[in-house]
Amino acid sequence: MSSVAGKTVVITGSSRGVGADTARILAGGGANVVVNYRQKAPRANKVVKEITEAGGKAIAVQADMTDVESLRGLLQAGVDEFGGVDILILNASGGMESDMGEDYALRLNRDAQNDALTEGLKVLPEGGRVVFVTSHQAHFINDVETMPEYEAVAKSKRAGEDTLTARVPEMAEQGVSFVVVSADMIEGTVTATLLNRARPGALEQRRESAGKLYSVNEFAQEIAKMVSADVETGHVELVGGAEDFLAQAGK
Repeated sequence: MSSVAGKTVVITGSSRGVGADTARILAGGGANVVVNYRQKAPRANKVVKEITEAGGKAIAVQADMTDVESLRGLLQAGVDEFGGVDILILNASGGMESDMGEDYALRLNRDAQNDALTEGLKVLPEGGRVVFVTSHQAHFINDVETMPEYEAVAKSKRAGEDTLTARVPEMAEQGVSFVVVSADMIEGTVTATLLNRARPGALEQRRESAGKLYSVNEFAQEIAKMVSADVETGHVELVGGAEDFLAQAGK
């Protein structure tokens, strides 16, 4: 992980779960990390405390992805604190919340990701990288059905991925590379828990189809690897359990 040493990484939605573990891993490799949260400051501060106590560098910054001013402030915090931003990991997503309005999934998973990229390109240097985190359920949604409870989220995440991928030439002009990291359902995540509650046995079913489901930390390790992996821009890294999706998609 030494290739991230001294680099500054902004990770959206990183106060818990996969984002928080990715922050810890990258900080352990010497990166400066900006931990982003929407509401829960204590959780984000706890992640920062763990990183700094282990000798790493991190700050917690509040930002609502669906607010452009807020996104701008998030990236600016990285510039102000660490002198620049080298990597932007778009990890925050959602849409299964029932109280955020009907179009929330699209606003968060497509529009906000696009806005984050626009703001990111204002500060990312040549050699910078943007990493978009998604799920197989979303990545393959055009070819493979998912659970009805997750369909709107999956479609909105795929719309986000397509919107960002369409901007690869624009990123390339700035010398910024783009990587998508997709995983199957992850053990112990909020989404997996919500889906399993809506459809008991869903997790067990995926576990059987995939042979194994990654843990939060295992997926975070894969995301951290893709921050500096030598891959072409636009690369899609399929983490675990993609075989049956590819077969169903006829790929």
